[in-house]
Amino acid sequence: MAPVSHLLYLHGFRSSPQSFKARMTGAWIAAHRPGVTWWCPQLPPSPAEAIALVRERLASWQVALGGAGAAGAADAIGVIGSSLGGFYATVVAEAIGCRSVVLNPAVEPARDLASWIGEVQAWHSDERFHFTAADVQALDAMRPPAITRPDRTLAVIAKGDELLDWREMAARYAACQIVLLEGGDHALSDFERHLPRVLGFLGLTS
Repeated sequence: MAPVSHLLYLHGFRSSPQSFKARMTGAWIAAHRPGVTWWCPQLPPSPAEAIALVRERLASWQVALGGAGAAGAADAIGVIGSSLGGFYATVVAEAIGCRSVVLNPAVEPARDLASWIGEVQAWHSDERFHFTAADVQALDAMRPPAITRPDRTLAVIAKGDELLDWREMAARYAACQIVLLEGGDHALSDFERHLPRVLGFLGLTS
């Protein structure tokens, strides 16, 4: 499949574009594929606002590529998402048919984040934000019932993930391409080892 020309990276809950996986990927793109349009936004804490922001940018990319229904528009867009960002990546990939790579993706974020309702501290700054019951409901409402284009999704899953159940992730993405790691952790601290596979799936390496 042709290389993507537009690449979106979506970070996880409480995270930011300063996550090491986001920075590593962005640095590689800048050094080796400077012609690729790269976007790694700071996502709003509100899931509804986050997905609206992402969909707005993706719509603008589709217009630039000839329109949502244009031949090849979906092939030109790729999305990488980590944890909650992996859930969002699946939501948007189902909506527009693009390729997606999910890294230890959240499968049931409405369930898992219900215990986080209240004031929350961000990882990479002193910022605090409020996560609400309405945010949990929004996550539940946007969950895709199924993955309808499994050939267009790569899942990197660590059995050693200390936050999410690898079995649940593997079951959700069973029909997709899966890199199932023995050990590892939620952050994928050895992401540098897996970046070539991620980039290859997106057509960015030979």
